[in-house]
Amino acid sequence: MPDYEYELKASAMGYGCICGVDEAGRGPLAGPVYAAAVILPQGLVIEGLNDSKKLSEKKRELLYDKVTENAIAWSVGIATEQEIDEVNILQATYLAMKRAVEGLQVKADYALIDGNRMPPLDINGETVIKGDALSMSIAAASIIAKVSRDRFMLEIDKEYPEYQFSKHKGYGTALHYEMIEKYGISPVHRRSFLKKLL
Repeated sequence: MPDYEYELKASAMGYGCICGVDEAGRGPLAGPVYAAAVILPQGLVIEGLNDSKKLSEKKRELLYDKVTENAIAWSVGIATEQEIDEVNILQATYLAMKRAVEGLQVKADYALIDGNRMPPLDINGETVIKGDALSMSIAAASIIAKVSRDRFMLEIDKEYPEYQFSKHKGYGTALHYEMIEKYGISPVHRRSFLKKLL
């Protein structure tokens, strides 16, 4: 279960406002990559909060509401399919993370980033491998990023119903590849992820 160990360490170093940052949607063949930044009141326990990938969609939706209601501040940043194709998925993920941190209504002075690579931010921070299972703030960010992206993919599904985005959220499932072969590549697909099909 995530806790506040990393947040407390940052506080002990003199940082006052610590945000957790995580992304969702690095792997899919379609749609933007999302990132979220969340500042939680330290010590706040949100029951069931964990790495979003380990939770059901219904559980994530409930936790999304709890996080957004209780967070000091939260923000979502995205990088579009076009940006992913232009700069590559890693740089686009950094861009989404930077936008999420900069979008916080309360400015953070330290960032805990899920993973092992630090995006270029204007504030200090550190990376935490498997951070969404270790840090409460990163776990909260993982929920916000994942739910926000899934909701967006449901909207895209209405625009391009033939691809059945509501079922696979843009990930490279057998069904998704089948639909691409049948209908071609849509404007919301990441062309750099589909070079073999182009």
